[in-house]
Amino acid sequence: MDASLEKIADPTLAEMGKNLKEAMKMLEDSQRRTEEENGKKIVSGDIPGPLQGSGQDMVSILQLVQNLMHGDEDEEPQSTRIQNIGEQGHMALLGHSLGAYISTLDKEKLRKLTTRILSDTTLWLCRIFRYENGCAYFHEEEREGLAKICRLAIHSRYEDFVVDGFDVLYNKKPVIYLSAAARPGLGQYLCNQLGLPFPCLCRVPCNTMFGSQHQMDVAFLEKLIKDDIERGRLPLLLVANAGTVAVGHTDKIGRLKELCEQYGIWLHVEGVNLATLALGYVSSSVLAATKCDSMTMTPGPWLGLPAVPAVTLYKHDDPALTLVAGLTSNKPADKLRALPLWLSLQYLGLDGIVERIKHACQLSQRLQESLKKVNHIKLLVEDELSSPVVVFRFFQELIGSASDPVFKAILAPNMAPSTVGRERHSCDVLNRWLGEQLKQLVPASGLTVMDLEVEGTCVRFSPLMTAAVLGTRGEDVDQLVACIQSKLPVLSCTLQLREEFKQEVEGTAGLLYVDDPNWPGIGVVRYEHANDDKSSLKSDPEGEKIHAGLLKKLNELESDLTFKMGPEYKSMKSCLYIGMTSDDTDISELVETIVVTAREIEENSRLLENMTEVVRKGIQEAQVELQKANEERLMEEGVLRQIPVVGSVLNWFSPVQALQKGRTFNLTAGSLESTEPIYVYKAQGAGVTPPATPSSIRTKPRLPGQKPFKRSLRGSDALSETSSVSHIEDLEKVEHLSCGPEHITVEASSPEGHPGAPIPEKADQTAAQCPEDGCPQMGKPGSRDVRLTQPVNSHL
Repeated sequence: MDASLEKIADPTLAEMGKNLKEAMKMLEDSQRRTEEENGKKIVSGDIPGPLQGSGQDMVSILQLVQNLMHGDEDEEPQSTRIQNIGEQGHMALLGHSLGAYISTLDKEKLRKLTTRILSDTTLWLCRIFRYENGCAYFHEEEREGLAKICRLAIHSRYEDFVVDGFDVLYNKKPVIYLSAAARPGLGQYLCNQLGLPFPCLCRVPCNTMFGSQHQMDVAFLEKLIKDDIERGRLPLLLVANAGTVAVGHTDKIGRLKELCEQYGIWLHVEGVNLATLALGYVSSSVLAATKCDSMTMTPGPWLGLPAVPAVTLYKHDDPALTLVAGLTSNKPADKLRALPLWLSLQYLGLDGIVERIKHACQLSQRLQESLKKVNHIKLLVEDELSSPVVVFRFFQELIGSASDPVFKAILAPNMAPSTVGRERHSCDVLNRWLGEQLKQLVPASGLTVMDLEVEGTCVRFSPLMTAAVLGTRGEDVDQLVACIQSKLPVLSCTLQLREEFKQEVEGTAGLLYVDDPNWPGIGVVRYEHANDDKSSLKSDPEGEKIHAGLLKKLNELESDLTFKMGPEYKSMKSCLYIGMTSDDTDISELVETIVVTAREIEENSRLLENMTEVVRKGIQEAQVELQKANEERLMEEGVLRQIPVVGSVLNWFSPVQALQKGRTFNLTAGSLESTEPIYVYKAQGAGVTPPATPSSIRTKPRLPGQKPFKRSLRGSDALSETSSVSHIEDLEKVEHLSCGPEHITVEASSPEGHPGAPIPEKADQTAAQCPEDGCPQMGKPGSRDVRLTQPVNSHL
């Protein structure tokens, strides 16, 4: 390119091209270094300061621009278009710089040059997109072209509008017809730009019985037009879609054109499918758009050109009206809007333009054909074989659900609407999660998650709007299909377990099921502690503490489920969020573990909170009793023994055998007890067997390698059938011995409570070790304490 720049005679143009190349290279290299050096922090000088008097060089200014563009590294990296601009993008950027330079020419040269640029670009676009004998209006705002066309239609139908103004419109109100599938906010924008009231808009519904539900209902439109004419209104303009914004469906433009000619209505067409007019094969519905009165196109996203204006092509014979409507201008600056597109079209050439649009259409067809073979994926563009937009959605027909055909025919009419809405909303949440996951896994796909009125949440793939910018290839489409297939087991299993989890939670005391519409996991649950105020929506510190401990305990189990704590959807109370699962989960075990663990945490927390008060009262009570004991000892010993000298002599001749009395505080029972038994047992030399420590939650026996909350006998391929059966039998025996209610444990030093007395012969003298105790010293010879395990009905 440097050699080509040397051939340019104008040194300013050569320097401009060179500077642009250097600037773009500097920005691209800085972005690459930013991504490679993740461990280093870029110090951005974006803090506003005083303007330097001596000025700055170009490199410093570009460094500042680079820092402002890419921000801090700590922020989540966003997809940038700088890396995918390419040479054709550089031409478009050069057009803006070149436009500023051209504006400095003398008026005559400027007029000739801008006229040539505008006429060339208009001619090329009309021939590429088969719109013969058309004019072009270039605009930055995509909707601005339609607003100018509405002005032209008003001036054409109201001859006295220039003189009488709004009075003409008041006597015969104009009506603008928009499809229900039109882009959101389009009608409000037109009314604001034209100064028309909202009643001048007429929303035409889409088909409900026959045809696509995203196509305009032509029969209903004709009825609306007749009604408006009878009321004294003037049908002015109809906006049709050649590829709706949502799903890319095309209206019946041929039939709409006939209707507009019949009633003298201006027909305007817009949509992404207009790009297919540049291909060799075009569907009949899109080809009919070439006969419309005007159309708006966006070649920038289609061809991957940055900062390129949108184009509105129109047909009109009166240049005076087009000038009044603002579609044409005598200002050279307005004509120079076409300069970036003029440069880019010449750089790409006709073959390059067609190849980019064809590549985008092939990507959509490749994805559509692949998704037809994937179960539980529903396509919304099955009948639109030529549509470059693919919209899909995850669905699963559960037996007895609202989506089951048998259930629809028999039970759905009598079912509460809330049940159908809950199932529909569950699928919407899962589809939103699927779309976000796919966007992260395959960023080059350019997917969009959207909400449709009838179908619900769907994922859209529109390569015509994203492929040229993101550089989407066929391999990216294959990767996208593979990612969808890998996520389907997670979605199916989670959807099946959501209702079971809800029923299990609602049937468990102490747990409250929380219906969070934005959580894609199995469900949300809240533990209701003893002091929980169910009517309050404020935050609960005690409940938050319990849920925090519960979250920690569940994460320590190292299961495949993910747990998260956060505020409830409709209040500030803490809840436990259970994530998605890809395997069959034992919901009953999961719910039981949650409630038992939460109760244990609550009891321990309450014990610690009450410990201070209990200990304080125990100490006070012990002091009172010890003081009373001292007074009783004083009365028994007499006053003489309290005199220092006399008491010592008297105690020497007649010692007092005083029994040591103290107090011990039982933390478990919370009671004050005497220490006398302790000294008695110490004197006898016999220890007291401590009470059994309460065991923790008994978990369900699992196979080796089996993670918590997984159903048994599933996925145990690592074990043979024989070893699996024998191991399960051993687990059942252990569970039978540890949990069976028909055995009790009796502890005794000897029969009748006398040391050394023989043990009755009918008693089982074999020391049986209890599974829940685990004492290794039981049954050893020489042990004075013997633990006997006998049936309840046997006598000791």
